Amino acid sequence: MDKSVYKRQFEENRNHWWFESRKNIINHFLLKNLNNKKIKILDYGCGVGVNVEMLSKFGQLSIYDNNINALKFIKKNSKKKKFKILNNLNSKTKYDLILALDVIEHIENDKKIIKFLHKKIKKNGKILITVPAYNYLFTSKDKVLHHKRRYTKKTLSKILLNHFKTLKFSYFNFILFPVIAPLLIFYKVFNVQFIDKVEKKGNSTINKILKNIFSFEKFLISFLNLPFGISIFYFGEKK
Repeated sequence: MDKSVYKRQFEENRNHWWFESRKNIINHFLLKNLNNKKIKILDYGCGVGVNVEMLSKFGQLSIYDNNINALKFIKKNSKKKKFKILNNLNSKTKYDLILALDVIEHIENDKKIIKFLHKKIKKNGKILITVPAYNYLFTSKDKVLHHKRRYTKKTLSKILLNHFKTLKFSYFNFILFPVIAPLLIFYKVFNVQFIDKVEKKGNSTINKILKNIFSFEKFLISFLNLPFGISIFYFGEKK
């Protein structure tokens, strides 16, 4: 992604309804599904480090991003953080849990990166992936973020199921879908540039309402696979 995108995410992610809600959902899910608190974790494609504070509570956290601009932002705020910044992934270290949170949609050869991550996971280790859903919602925002594609459960399963046993596979950002999807289609049809608007917190009351609505899905995902949503949530075990 462009440096301006990283800068905006670094400045705006804290208390932004989307970033905070995704964090709440993942935190709640991991609390319920991880028994060992001393595991080795890799946040692959960590960006500006939105999730590192939360993830560091679950074990020994390492983070990696191949974009130098992202790492510069992380290092600005990393003095008291309990994680290790990796310059490469060439070591033989394997992890109990790898997270790729809104990452693989940026990668041209998504099959290749899934195969690589599979090799970096220990026996019976886990992977947690989130991606944006539905190519018909591909807008100017996706282009600015350098997305190669969006996914459905079917297209995502094609690159995962040979490598992982599925433990949870659900859409999410489900409740707000009837509001967000038509807006995205409108922006797509009229080629509206809107990334600045949606990645900034904006009105505090609206931001709080959206955060409460989206965060509520942490309870739904615990026992349901939601039938549609703006994004997809996958949790699997290495075969």
